[in-house]
Amino acid sequence: MSIRVLVADDQALVRMGLRVLLDAEDDMELVGEAEDGAEAVRLARRDRPDVVLMDVRMPVLDGIGALREIAADVALADTRVVMLTTFELDEYVFDALAAGAAGFLIKDGEPAELLRAVRLAAAGESLLSPTVTRRVIAHFATRRGRARPHPRIKDLTEREQEVLGLVGEGLSNEEIAEQLVVSPATARTHVSRAMVKLQARDRAQLAVFAHQAGLVD
Repeated sequence: MSIRVLVADDQALVRMGLRVLLDAEDDMELVGEAEDGAEAVRLARRDRPDVVLMDVRMPVLDGIGALREIAADVALADTRVVMLTTFELDEYVFDALAAGAAGFLIKDGEPAELLRAVRLAAAGESLLSPTVTRRVIAHFATRRGRARPHPRIKDLTEREQEVLGLVGEGLSNEEIAEQLVVSPATARTHVSRAMVKLQARDRAQLAVFAHQAGLVD
């Protein structure tokens, strides 16, 4: 079954490049192209894509605004949004992660990395580069005194909180399993339970909750 992808970018050249890249993959299907955030929301509601590749800066409605509308629509609960940025340390990183972005990609990055991100997002995983992860850590470290932890953090077991902290460091399930000396399936179960208890859309939002709760060193 193909991964249904919607592309949203106000630059025609970028959309064309993404179209060519996605069309070459047997397991992906481009279901729509949007020139602005408002059109992206409209097409997402119409076509129900698995993944939206969303530019941050667009006219009419920017990518963050479109992301928030998609995340708030219960009919699009299974749609994952990956933000596209020109610079890795984009000033909107934190707003997008808090709103439920599944990850960030640099527009001039490697094509294989973009395809990997689409597959990860469709599977409910997230893609945060080490640089973005470090910036998120630094950001929340400076705001920790004002940050409000998720009200249901206390519902997590001690092990689930430990796993949540590792998610906040950007570790994958396999890396968490290796660090805790458990099986990848066990690590995946802990992550899934934390997501359910905190009602997180994906791992990226879990990472934000981890930082807000002070669970990341």
